[in-house]
Amino acid sequence: FIAALSIPWGASQSDEDRGGYHLVWVRDLFHSASGLLASGDTTTPLRALIYLATSQQPDGGFPQNFWLNGTPYWTGIQLDEVSYPILLAWRLKRAGALEGFDPYPMVLAAAGYLIRHGPATQQERWEETAGYSPSTLAVNIAALVGAAGFAREHQDPDTAAFLEEYADFLEQHVEAWTVTRKGTLVPGISEHYVRILPVDLNDPHPVEDPDRGTLTLNNQPPGAFNAFRPNEIVDAGFLELVRFGVRSPHDPLVVNSVEVVDHVLKVETPKGAAWHRYNHDGFGQAEDGGPYRGYGKGRAWPLLTGERGHYELAAGRNPRPCLHAMERFATPMGLLPEQVWDEPDLPDTHLKLGGATGSAVPLMWAHAEYVTLLRSVSDGVVFDRIPEVEDRYVRHREVRPRWEVWKFNRQVASVPRGGRLRILIGAPFSLHWSMDGWKTVTDTEAKATDVGLRYVDLPVPPDLKDPIVFTFFWPEADRWEGRDYAVLPLGEA
Repeated sequence: FIAALSIPWGASQSDEDRGGYHLVWVRDLFHSASGLLASGDTTTPLRALIYLATSQQPDGGFPQNFWLNGTPYWTGIQLDEVSYPILLAWRLKRAGALEGFDPYPMVLAAAGYLIRHGPATQQERWEETAGYSPSTLAVNIAALVGAAGFAREHQDPDTAAFLEEYADFLEQHVEAWTVTRKGTLVPGISEHYVRILPVDLNDPHPVEDPDRGTLTLNNQPPGAFNAFRPNEIVDAGFLELVRFGVRSPHDPLVVNSVEVVDHVLKVETPKGAAWHRYNHDGFGQAEDGGPYRGYGKGRAWPLLTGERGHYELAAGRNPRPCLHAMERFATPMGLLPEQVWDEPDLPDTHLKLGGATGSAVPLMWAHAEYVTLLRSVSDGVVFDRIPEVEDRYVRHREVRPRWEVWKFNRQVASVPRGGRLRILIGAPFSLHWSMDGWKTVTDTEAKATDVGLRYVDLPVPPDLKDPIVFTFFWPEADRWEGRDYAVLPLGEA
C-alpha cells in the first residue's frame, strides 16, 4: 500500500519532486492493512505483512519510506514504523490468519532494532523531530509486548521476559519523558502530555525533562520565530497510549491532555470537529489560500477526528459525531483528504470551511481510520486495542521492578534505590563492577539474547549510598574498556 496517489500541492511542485505520497510508508501501510482487517479481509493484510518481511533491512529496521521494490527514498529512522510490522503480525496471529507464514524472524529482528536504537526516535510520526514522543512510545511498548507473545509461543521464555522487561522500562518512563509539570497553555492545567521531548541522538547524556530544552519547528516562514519550549507544543499523539492499551482513557493525565488539545488544536466546521496536528504547525495551505511552498499554516486533519472517535469510544462516550464528521469531510466522490480548510471560505481559491485543501486527496491513512472507527463503533470496543497490553498496564497492573537501562547511546546518570539497572550492549562483554567504591569487585558475564543483545542486571539495594561504578572487558578483542562509568542511586523505586 502506498500513502496516496498524489503529490500534495502537486500543481505547484517541480518535476524534480519524484516522491510525493506514491511511496510506501510502513505507518500508512499498517493502517491500511488494519482497515482491511477491520472490514473482514485477512488475505490482503497477510500479503502486506509478507511484503514487509521481504522489505525489512538486514539490521531489522525499515526505511522511512521506500519504492514498491523496497528501495529507500527518505532514510530517516522512525521507531513506530519498526513497531507496526510486529503489531500487524500479532493481529493476524490472533485472528488465526497467518496461513502457515511464520513472521517470527522478522519480529525478532525488528524488536532488536527497537531496543538498540531506542528509546528516543530520530523522527516521530510527523517526521520532523528527534526525541521522546508519546505516540511512538505507545506503539513501541505494544509491539514489544506482542513480540514477547511470539517468543513465548516459540518456547523461548527468556526472550519473552527480556522483551517484556524492556517494554516495562519504556512504560515506566512515559510520564517522565513526555509530561510537563509546568504547562501554561490552559489556565489551571499544569500537567499534560507534550508533542515531543526533543533530544540530540548524538548526546549520550540527554536532558530528559519536558520542561527544559528547545523544540525547533520545521515548515516555518523565513525569519519566523520557531524555537519553543517542549511544554508549549502539544499534539494528540498521547491518545495512542489509550488506543493500544498502555493507559486508561480515564487516566487523569490523559483527561487533562484532552482538554488542552481541545483548547489549542480543535476546529469546529459545519461538517464537524477536526484537529490540527500541533500548534504552530506550518505544513499546510498558506494564509491567503495559496499552496504550501516549504512553509504555510497547518490545517485540520480528518484522520485526527477518527483518532478522537476511538478515544471517545474507549472513554465510554458517543463516538458517532466523529464518525459522521469524517463522512462529511469526504469529497462528493467519497474521498477523504489529508487536510481540510479551517478558516472562512475563500471563494477565489475554491477553499471552503471543512472542505479539502490542496494537500493529498485521498489519503489512505484517513480512509483506514474511518473504516477502523466504523468497525470499532459496530463492536463497541476499539478495534486496535491490544488486550495483552491493556491487561499488563491497565487491567491487571502489577508491582514490577523499577527498571533503568544504561546503553552507550543513553548513559543514564541515576537509578532508583530498590530498582534494577540493566547494562545493555550489542556485543559480548563482562561487567566489572562495584557498589562500594571498588572496595569489593564483581565480574559478571553478560547474558546473550536471541535479538542480538547482551545484558547484565544489577539489583540496586534500597539503602545503597555509593554510586554503582563499572567498566567493561571485551572478550572478542581481549581488551578492557579503559575507563569507568558511574550511576548514582536516587530516591526510592
